[in-house]
Amino acid sequence: MAFTSSDSKRDEALQLGANSVVNSRNSAEMEKLAGSFNFILSTVNVKLDWQAYVNALAPKGRLHTVGAIAEPVSLAAFPMLAAQRSFSGSPLGSPATTATMLDFAARHDIAPTTELFPMSKINDAFEHLKSGKARYRIVLQNDLN
Repeated sequence: MAFTSSDSKRDEALQLGANSVVNSRNSAEMEKLAGSFNFILSTVNVKLDWQAYVNALAPKGRLHTVGAIAEPVSLAAFPMLAAQRSFSGSPLGSPATTATMLDFAARHDIAPTTELFPMSKINDAFEHLKSGKARYRIVLQNDLN
C-alpha cells in the first residue's frame, strides 16, 4: 500500500511496486482503511492529517516517521489509548545500518529515482521542487568548475 497526496502519482506508485494506492487527501478513501494496518512508515517532512493515519492503524498498530516534521503533530489521545496504538519517530539509521543498506542496494542494482540539475541551475531546481513537480529526489551536479 502506498499513500500519496496527489492522484497524479498513483500510476507511478503502482509502477514502483505498490499493490494499491490511496490518496491521503481523500477522506472517504482514508476512512475505508480504518483499522487496517499494523505499521505505517511515513517518510515525508510535511504536515499531514496525522489522525487519519492513526485511524487507519489496527489495534496495537504503530505510525512511525523518519521525516523531520517542522510543525507539531497533533493527535487525539483516546483513539490511541483505546486501541493501544502508538506514534514514534527516529532518524533513518546509524552509519553502520546505512552502509549495510547501501551495500545491499549495490549488490541488487537498486538505485533511487532522481532528477539531475546542474548546480548553475539551482534556482530552476528550487522552483521545480516548490511547484511540486519534483519526483522523489533532486540531485545537483557541480558544473561550476
